[in-house]
Amino acid sequence: MIDPFGRGIDYLRVSVTDRCDLRCVYCMSEDMTFLPKPEILSLEETQRLCAAFVALGVRKLRITGGEPLVRRNVMSLFDGLGAMLGHGLEELTLTTNGTQLTRFAEPLARAGVRRVNVSLDTLDAERFARITRWGKLDKTLDGIFAAKAAGLAIKINAVALKGENEADIDEMVAWCGTHGFDLCLIETMPLGDIGGDRVEQYLPLSQLRARLRKRWTLTETDYRTGGPARYYTVEQTGRRIGFITPMTHNFCESCNRVRLTCTGVLYMCLGQDDAADLRAVLRAGADDAALAQAIRDAIARKPKGHDFIIDRRQDAPALTRHMSVTGG
Repeated sequence: MIDPFGRGIDYLRVSVTDRCDLRCVYCMSEDMTFLPKPEILSLEETQRLCAAFVALGVRKLRITGGEPLVRRNVMSLFDGLGAMLGHGLEELTLTTNGTQLTRFAEPLARAGVRRVNVSLDTLDAERFARITRWGKLDKTLDGIFAAKAAGLAIKINAVALKGENEADIDEMVAWCGTHGFDLCLIETMPLGDIGGDRVEQYLPLSQLRARLRKRWTLTETDYRTGGPARYYTVEQTGRRIGFITPMTHNFCESCNRVRLTCTGVLYMCLGQDDAADLRAVLRAGADDAALAQAIRDAIARKPKGHDFIIDRRQDAPALTRHMSVTGG
């Protein structure tokens, strides 16, 4: 699939639920209202859509949420998608907060998952509880090491929060080096009402990278995972550190991905509202050819890039939908 700007689309991120067992301050408000069950795709519908995308040229699937591992019977989806590996699909991955990995790491590995991204913004237990509102650091760490024991490669995702965890990043670089994990730092994005001030959260990663260079030697690399991160090698540890900068650097020129929400809405861009309702196509009884055409029509409308801004005059999200609905 080729979009209007000549970019090949071979990466689909799939949210299987908007629900989560944490309430991270940059992602959700504490008192969330979740979607009613009839609006959520069944796992069978999700698998059918994924199969249609793979048939059209998608080579990488990432399952997201919310927290995907709180979805009931979610392993049936992983097992079904894992059967596509070697038959068009090249990689099946997962983004998770880690709380359920002690239970699911080994079944995920058996299904064909080889790599997981785990959200972890600090190694300080008190700060972790404050950022996640409900979380316990030990539970997430236990999940991370269960995944490592199951043979999964691990990348740690940390959202950089001004005045909150910025002083913890050096420790995280060292910890990831000790345990053989890559680290990816992410700027907070203006998605959804979080019940707080986004301007106060925002920390440009250009500033953080300059601060890290006072202690660490960062050598730029051409390593890519298919996502938007720009990677460096930390010479002292031999591990990689990535920077995702939707606010300070628009990375859209090489975008190869689209996002499917848990309600079956396809967003061609995380930072735009243009979308295609694939659930309606499915539930209208479309055959495989009609479903494929609906997907092609959507890709033909993919925009050139996002319009994220942090408006310092008005603390409001650029888009009203939460990241947990769209898929992280």
